[in-house]
Amino acid sequence: MTASGGVARLAGVAPPGIRRPARSLLLAGGLVLLVAGPVLTLLVLALDPDAGWETLRHLASTVLPRYAAASVALALVVLAVVLSCGVTSGWLIAAYRFPGHRVLSWALMLPLAMPAFVMAYAYTDFLDTSGPLQSGLRRMTGLMVGEYWFPDIRSLPVAGLMLGLALYPYVYMLARTAFTERSASLSEAALSLGVRRALVWYRVIWPVARPAVAAGCALVLMETLADFGTVSYFAVDTLTAGIYRAWQGLGDRVTAARLAVLLLVVVGLLVWVERRQRVRMRYYARSTRPAAPQPLRGTRAAVALLACVMPVLFGFVVPALLLIRLWLASGAQVDPRLLVWLGNTAMVAAASVAVLIPLAVAIAYADRLARRPALSVAIALAGAGYAVPGLVLGIGLLGWIGSIDRALGALVLGGTVVAVVYAYCVRFFSVAYQGIEAGLKRISPSMDQSARTLGLGPFGVLARVHWPLMRRSVAACTILLLVDCLKELPATLVLRPFDFDTLAVVAYHFAADERLAEAAAPALVIVAISTVPILLLSRGWLDKVD
Repeated sequence: MTASGGVARLAGVAPPGIRRPARSLLLAGGLVLLVAGPVLTLLVLALDPDAGWETLRHLASTVLPRYAAASVALALVVLAVVLSCGVTSGWLIAAYRFPGHRVLSWALMLPLAMPAFVMAYAYTDFLDTSGPLQSGLRRMTGLMVGEYWFPDIRSLPVAGLMLGLALYPYVYMLARTAFTERSASLSEAALSLGVRRALVWYRVIWPVARPAVAAGCALVLMETLADFGTVSYFAVDTLTAGIYRAWQGLGDRVTAARLAVLLLVVVGLLVWVERRQRVRMRYYARSTRPAAPQPLRGTRAAVALLACVMPVLFGFVVPALLLIRLWLASGAQVDPRLLVWLGNTAMVAAASVAVLIPLAVAIAYADRLARRPALSVAIALAGAGYAVPGLVLGIGLLGWIGSIDRALGALVLGGTVVAVVYAYCVRFFSVAYQGIEAGLKRISPSMDQSARTLGLGPFGVLARVHWPLMRRSVAACTILLLVDCLKELPATLVLRPFDFDTLAVVAYHFAADERLAEAAAPALVIVAISTVPILLLSRGWLDKVD
């Protein structure tokens, strides 16, 4: 450190390395504009002054309240499922050791490989009135349909359960990482101050992990409100279903865009309220010594094992077995086009992740360097793509991509694989950004200040201080993005080139036509591919990232 630099600091003047966040702000603003462009196009379409408001008024006076109530009820059911499964299993895996712990630590992420609509099809085929279970019960008891009680499979609670089982790994991954990285000094300090051991979790451990859990819940909430395949199959009238009907049934793109903006506002308000609460609850630990996991034996070990097995059993094992049964019942036939579908899926998923991770790191770090209201608004708009139903987001994407092609004077994006990758970046930017942002927030600002005092610039701090501490968060985001891209359906349906199909697209088409036996093969391939990053985790790869 030079003498002039020290004098400047003593005089209260920031050194050059600290006065350069404007560059990062400008760079992040341009990157965010590229991601938020389709959402902005959707807003422009919704505010079209030449379009009337009659259709929207009619929906508001008839079905819109029911759609809103169903969406809220569905979100509450899903959040209850993901919190109970994700936080409980994340804490048990991070804090304790019991029989089956090593296998369950990666098996709990397997439901990520099971698309929610495929899970819904598999369970409905087995549990419906004409399915094997009820048919067998009627043969055994001699009762007829209507003479016995059986839960209604096509209902809102079951739809929420399916979505919760498919989405809880978002919370589990982030909660487990946060619980694993908790500092032992925090609990020790609380105990030394007289806090009872039974209250240490609620007063010390949970507040530290809460930002990561909140980020996972925000992703789950946006994915739930944007889901169409599962809720339509279970005949649950949510806002997403209303948007789809306005677009496809009424042929009114403007009304569909306006309903989508309404959905965006609702999600934005919920996220804003949660973040406002989180601002006052930030905790840092100077000690990096992690807490040692405690062994469990006897009844406690059995309870922990059961609590971790149930989500895996009903969220992955059972639906996978049902798909295998359907595939075997069809003669175990394999479509000769399967390798082509597999290649298309792998290509767009890998390209999307290669773009998204550096993009999210750059924007999250720029926001940490220079917090500006304009940048916060732009990031919120960019993350809103995850909350918009994929089919409706396709409207904004088509308009935005068309504008870019017209500006370039050539067909560069429209009808190409690049458009599909671009759509994935818009769709899943929030997944990458929120996970990386949560990792950055666990790094004390005092570390930045110390590094700056020693002469490091913004990029030096990122490379030498932040990156080693946030590698686990980046690795977790990479896994989530890969699996999400493998399962992505609506944007691919709208923007894919002619005769370009992914595994999710063909599985959806077969399942929508009630050709579940043919849908089983591509769905099982999605599951098999998604287990590759999970197998890396099973060897402790994520825990060894340092």
